[in-house]
Amino acid sequence: MNERLDELSINTLRFISVDMVQQANSGHPGMPMGAAATAYTLWTRFVKFDPADPAWPDRDRFVLSAGHGCALLYALLHLTGFDLSMEELKRFRQWGSKTPGHPEFGRTPGVEATTGPLGQGIANAVGMAIAEASLAARFNRPEHTVVDHYTYALCGDGDLMEGVSAEAASLAGHLALGKLVVLYDDNHISIEGDTGLAFTEDPCARFAAYGWHVQSVADGNDVDAISSAIEAARAEPAKPSFIAVRTHIGFGSPHKHDDASAHGEPLGAEEVRLTKEALGWPTEPAFHVPAEVLAHFREALPRGDARHEAWDRRFAAYRASFPAESAEFERRMRGELPAGWDADLPAFGVGAIATREAGGQVMNAIAARVPELIGGSADLAPSTKTLLSGGGEFGPGDRGGRNLHFGVREHAMGAVVNGMAYHGGFVPYGSTFLIFSDYMRPPIRLAALGGLHVIHVFTHDSVGLGEDGPTHQPVEQLASLRAIPGAIVIRPADASETVAAWRFAMGAGPHPVLLALTRQKLPVLSPEQYPQVADGVVRGGYVLADAPGAPDAIVVASGSEVHLALEARETLAAEGVAVRVVSMPSTELFARQSLAYLQSVLAPGVPVVSVEAGVTLGWTTYLGQGSTAVGIDRFGASAPGETVLRELGMSAEHVAAALRGALGR
Repeated sequence: MNERLDELSINTLRFISVDMVQQANSGHPGMPMGAAATAYTLWTRFVKFDPADPAWPDRDRFVLSAGHGCALLYALLHLTGFDLSMEELKRFRQWGSKTPGHPEFGRTPGVEATTGPLGQGIANAVGMAIAEASLAARFNRPEHTVVDHYTYALCGDGDLMEGVSAEAASLAGHLALGKLVVLYDDNHISIEGDTGLAFTEDPCARFAAYGWHVQSVADGNDVDAISSAIEAARAEPAKPSFIAVRTHIGFGSPHKHDDASAHGEPLGAEEVRLTKEALGWPTEPAFHVPAEVLAHFREALPRGDARHEAWDRRFAAYRASFPAESAEFERRMRGELPAGWDADLPAFGVGAIATREAGGQVMNAIAARVPELIGGSADLAPSTKTLLSGGGEFGPGDRGGRNLHFGVREHAMGAVVNGMAYHGGFVPYGSTFLIFSDYMRPPIRLAALGGLHVIHVFTHDSVGLGEDGPTHQPVEQLASLRAIPGAIVIRPADASETVAAWRFAMGAGPHPVLLALTRQKLPVLSPEQYPQVADGVVRGGYVLADAPGAPDAIVVASGSEVHLALEARETLAAEGVAVRVVSMPSTELFARQSLAYLQSVLAPGVPVVSVEAGVTLGWTTYLGQGSTAVGIDRFGASAPGETVLRELGMSAEHVAAALRGALGR
């Protein structure tokens, strides 16, 4: 290897990063300065990619879990030939640029995941590795290997302190994900100072205990040592690999080398000059790229093209031998559902069934026709009803299984499911009780920010779950999840609405869909009596039962409370009061509708009573003068579910009283 060119290339990465942060007067220069050699080694010697086609299915995935170091990633993407110009680097952290302050999936070519909240990227990488293993098991055949790539992640001390990384690493070790390689930028510095202030454990021992293959590199600038460690990691097929690389934050800076101040603030013009002089770099101009360095990095273009062409030839041979499998692979990677995927969805008639039970039947009908529907629960599948019958168990001995067992790791589950969606080829799902969505808010938010098509099945959706008490009874969760821009919450009123909710969720496009389902049985809204259900759910809210003429009042409800609204309507009808019942399974979908439609459902000037077994926050959007919100603005209680609901005002009698009050009666 050419040591001089290596050093020149590494310093180019360092100083492009430094100049980006300095020009923006904002950012994190320290990590890129210290980890430049690690990233350089990985990207020039190992990562398989095609800059001309960032979406090539068999590329390696690289996740910058330490997302604050994104200047380093942007420098790599520019130098290796991705569609990221030097002008974009100079617009680092500016409005509308392709170089935001932390990596954003879909904004920057070559960025595989939205990272920044620490620990998420490691867990995303675990999901990507699961995706690769699952696709390989389904599509590879003897003499025809079309899925064969690695997942790499670069993390820092902060990533390892976050609990989500521990959850995900534990799962990855159990699953023996041999094509997952995590490089740890071990610089001993956090924002507040030396990591010894709060982080004195032995990460290598911890990852060894998780079942990982563990190595250490003593000198973070030793390209050959880093290269040897990565080679050894790739040679270990039965364990994920963890490589601790001892680096120095702010490397080369006379006054900020190994100093916490280098973490999250520009070096300053004078320190930039001194650092460049110390490392023998031209002080002017900024963003200097030596011609031989650019030529060296741009070798990635013909190298990527050759690898891509070789894969295309292999895939053409595969297509000739396995036309059905190749067609499915291409369809899945395009994110298209198979024709007739919803042909066998169940229909529910009279009777009563919990929406979690109905949901389990629906998703199994879908899974029979949609092989990319894969997921699991946080150790609650028997309760959430999310096991795929006959789907097998994904594990160390069976990569073809479609049921994932996440264990009691809700946070990791959300981030791992995101990783599978980032990878492509899946409609992944996770499931747990609605109350435990609190553990998952970061990955749900990132799924919405990244436009990921993931599905979460949240059951036990209200105080109606009963005896487990207020620790397990959600009241504020629906409102908090609805507050996430881009997330779509659907709380169906019965089995028929559940069918429609799943139909929407499967074709929702770039949005996470969160289904809130009941533990308790609910009467079925029969299609004969309520034929508008299917179309109504897609609109988010619709008239379920109308008044015989102009309504005197409107009651709008979601989920299980729709049935209370229907009962209250009958009570008021006997008193000569005309009440319209609106089912509102999704406020987000309802808000998308035209003003004319909104007013056709919620007639202007008519008093509205909202009913939901949760906090009333948000429902005032639909309420006018004299209207009221019936809800639960307190924690629940431990008692049988029917008792808790009644005592907290979730009864038809209470709804009827609220309607009378809205009408001044």
